[in-house]
Amino acid sequence: MVNQFLAPLAGGLLIGLSAVMLLLLVGRIAGISGIAWSAVSGAADNAWRWLFLLGLIGGGALYHWISGTPAPAPNPAGWPLAAAAGLVVGIGVRLGNGCTSGHGVCGLGFHSLRSLAATATFMTTGIITVFILRHVLGGGS
Repeated sequence: MVNQFLAPLAGGLLIGLSAVMLLLLVGRIAGISGIAWSAVSGAADNAWRWLFLLGLIGGGALYHWISGTPAPAPNPAGWPLAAAAGLVVGIGVRLGNGCTSGHGVCGLGFHSLRSLAATATFMTTGIITVFILRHVLGGGS
């Protein structure tokens, strides 16, 4: 079993390294929602986008294979709630002109005030949501 301290640290370092490499090698920001949207919508220079997305999926699969950790358990809330949550996140990504990776990882690295505001907003919203779900509505652990 992989050390519970080292796995998140290594994951964070790999995320940062991949963002820097994408910027240096391709000249693009590692905003995952923008990369995914452009890949499926048929942007002109699609090859790097598909390779980046394949690396995201393949990296997770490789980690599970090497570490022996099981795949995440299914969400007990079920797929309708997960789909609704994904839709709400997608709307927020469009309204905020970027996702957590684009704003939180790359935008903050560029000292972008817009990214600082976006990151503060989605972190605050996430904290409030977890508090309400766990302590007000009594769900989750």
